[in-house]
Amino acid sequence: MKQENVVFDQVLKAAPEEFVKTWVAEVGSTGAVSGTTQNDARELFAALQASIAADADLNRFDDSGWAKTRSVLAALSQSRAAQGASAGDTSHFVLSLKKPLFAGLQKAFGADARGALDAAWTASTLVDKLAQFTATTYQRTREEVIQRQQQELLELSTPVVKLWEGVLAVPMIGTLDSSRTQLVMEALLTRIVETGSELAIIDITGVPTVDTLVAQHLLKTVTAIRLMGADCIISGIRPQIAQTIVHLGIDLQGITTKATLADALQLAMKKAGFVITRNKA
Repeated sequence: MKQENVVFDQVLKAAPEEFVKTWVAEVGSTGAVSGTTQNDARELFAALQASIAADADLNRFDDSGWAKTRSVLAALSQSRAAQGASAGDTSHFVLSLKKPLFAGLQKAFGADARGALDAAWTASTLVDKLAQFTATTYQRTREEVIQRQQQELLELSTPVVKLWEGVLAVPMIGTLDSSRTQLVMEALLTRIVETGSELAIIDITGVPTVDTLVAQHLLKTVTAIRLMGADCIISGIRPQIAQTIVHLGIDLQGITTKATLADALQLAMKKAGFVITRNKA
C-alpha cells in the first residue's frame, strides 16, 4: 500500500464510529439531516475505507480502485434526487466529510506541519472530486426524471379516444411541436390498427395558435392516417384560426375541416353509414 494511503487508512480505522458521528454532526450544523443521513454516511465511509485499503490512487478519482465508492455515490445521488433533495444538500453531505478527515490527519501527523498540510490538500482535492461526481450524477438523474415526466405528460395530453364504432378522436391541447406530433401519430396509427377504425378526428380546439409549422405537423399526421387506409377530419377550426390559415396561405385542400368536435362527429357518423334520429316525446 502506498504511504499516503497507509496514513488515510489509519485515520479511517482509528475510530470509525466517532468519525461518522462527527461527519453527520457537521452535515447537521449547516444543513438538514434526514432519516437516512447516518446510514448514507456509514455506507460511503465503508466504501472509502475499502477503496483506500485497495490502494486506490488518491489523486485520480477515475482510478479503478474507486469503483466501489463511485457506485455508492451514484446510488446515493440517484436516491436523493428521487426523494426531492436539492443538489446543494447532496454536495454538502459529501463536503462535510472534510471536517473529521482533516481532524484525523492533523492528529496523525502531529508536529509534522508540512506533512499534515500536504495530506490535507490531498484530502480536500479528493473530497471535492467526490462532491463533483455526486453533483454530476444528481443532475443527470434529475434530467432523466424530468424527461420521463415530460413524456408521461405528453402521453396524458394526447389521448386517443374511441367515440364510436370505427371512429377515433384525438383532442389536442397546448402547443403542437415535432416531438408531440410524432407521439400523436404513433398513438393514433397504433389505435387505428388495433380497432380497425376508418375515421379519425383531430380536434385542435385546445391549440392556442396555428402557424405554418403547426399546419405542417397536421398535414403529416393526416398523410400518415391516409396511408393506413383511414380518413381524417380536423375539427376546432375557430374563426381566428381560419383567418390565420388563409393569411399564411396554408393549403388544406382535400382535408375535411369542421368548426366543432360535435360537427366532426356528426359527419363521421354519416360517413360511417349511421343515421341519428331523435325520438319524439
